[in-house]
Amino acid sequence: MTRRAHGIRIRPGGRADVPVVLGLLDAAVVWMNARGNTEQWGTTPFSDRPGGVARVQRYLTESTVRIAERDGAAAGALVLDHGPDPQTPVAPAGEPERYVRLLVSDRRQTGRGIGAALLDHAVEEIRRAGVALLRVDCWAGGGGELVAFYERNGFVRAGEFLVGEWPGQVLERRVG
Repeated sequence: MTRRAHGIRIRPGGRADVPVVLGLLDAAVVWMNARGNTEQWGTTPFSDRPGGVARVQRYLTESTVRIAERDGAAAGALVLDHGPDPQTPVAPAGEPERYVRLLVSDRRQTGRGIGAALLDHAVEEIRRAGVALLRVDCWAGGGGELVAFYERNGFVRAGEFLVGEWPGQVLERRVG
């Protein structure tokens, strides 16, 4: 299914999009580092991390993937699954849920609604599937800007966690 919202085309993604998603992730690391944020995703591009390419390949073959395009170019990616990544310290919800495993947008498109459009699309999809809960976890450091992004998009805080010194926030959005 393809949707258009705010000049953004959202299409299904898959294994062929691995280079696209790695490019978005690598560019996001560079963008964050240029702004002094070396804590959220570190300083090593995903494509150079041990297991980084394999993780993206796994996500894009085992999960629901949506790619946002603007003017024919990839502008963002969303990966949804049926629960949190087992490698994170987040427990399943105990009810049917969809979990945002990855949301990334082209940093050159900042402020143009790419992430919000992908989240809105996910809400529509899970509503049609009869699922009432959408959850995500994210980095809670850096003044909480990422947490605030999710709150602006209808999510509420549902728990905190630490991975070493990395602060995480679980957020949820009821879909009805």
